[in-house]
Amino acid sequence: MKKIGVVLSGCGVFDGSEIHEAVLTLLAIDRSGAETLCMAPDMEFREVNHLTSQETGAMRNVLVESARIARGKIRDLKTVTAADLDAIIFPGGFGAAKNLCTFAEKGAAATIHPEAARLIREMAAAKKPIGAICIAPALIAATLGRDFRPKVTIGTDAGTAAAIAETGSEHVSCPVTEFVVDRENRIVTTPAYMLASRISEAAAGIEKAVKAVIEMA
Repeated sequence: MKKIGVVLSGCGVFDGSEIHEAVLTLLAIDRSGAETLCMAPDMEFREVNHLTSQETGAMRNVLVESARIARGKIRDLKTVTAADLDAIIFPGGFGAAKNLCTFAEKGAAATIHPEAARLIREMAAAKKPIGAICIAPALIAATLGRDFRPKVTIGTDAGTAAAIAETGSEHVSCPVTEFVVDRENRIVTTPAYMLASRISEAAAGIEKAVKAVIEMA
């Protein structure tokens, strides 16, 4: 059975993993007959009130919050290597651009969480498939842009696409229900809630992208 890693970044769109995207990813993996290994970094982040979209001043832990989505079956990101996986997928949500890297604040100059960078680079070097959803392709671009020049999509947002291009990556415009495959680098990306106005739209692209990742593994 293929083992697909899912890297979570918290619990909630404004400060962690986008919950719909994470759950749809887990469901698509299961429906494909593969096994999921959830993981997240053990780090603190600033909590956002999801009613007001404002920071509360409180701090939360990414691994602890991500365990809510994974129903407790989750590992610290630092304990996972490419040898443990056949492929890896990153759901979106601001956590991917704030906790796993600083793209939300610094764009192409983003720094990457060291364990996220390590695992992404390990997967790329091993030619194992990488999937990224919503804003998470920006994390992949910021990590691999200079060395691998990957082709990715976040949909059609011009500002984000320009920042991705500055990393050395190539942005490809894509509708919400579709996905982009970089066959040379074995990277699959889909816009999801970067464009979706309904959960069914996000689901359509995620299901196709996850299927492509697993077929490539």
